Amino acid sequence: MDAAAELDITDDLLVAGVAAGCTIALTAALKYGLGLDASLVARLAPLYVYFLYVFSRKGGPYGRYDTPAAWSVLLVAVTAGTALFYVATG
Repeated sequence: MDAAAELDITDDLLVAGVAAGCTIALTAALKYGLGLDASLVARLAPLYVYFLYVFSRKGGPYGRYDTPAAWSVLLVAVTAGTALFYVATG
């Protein structure tokens, strides 16, 4: 068994990549696309989900929905929810 499989590095990279992409997309869409001035706390909302992912995975056993795909969907949902909130109140 190699070290990459043992540490699930590819799973972490997938979730980290989605979190980074969502954070950048949210900031760009709010600031440059819609011209809204969102706070830094709101623009970093996807990173809070990523930190929850990192600190909640302490060696398993993992549940049925504790997969990188489920965390990625949650990241996209939080990003969309944050954007919709600012569009509705902006």
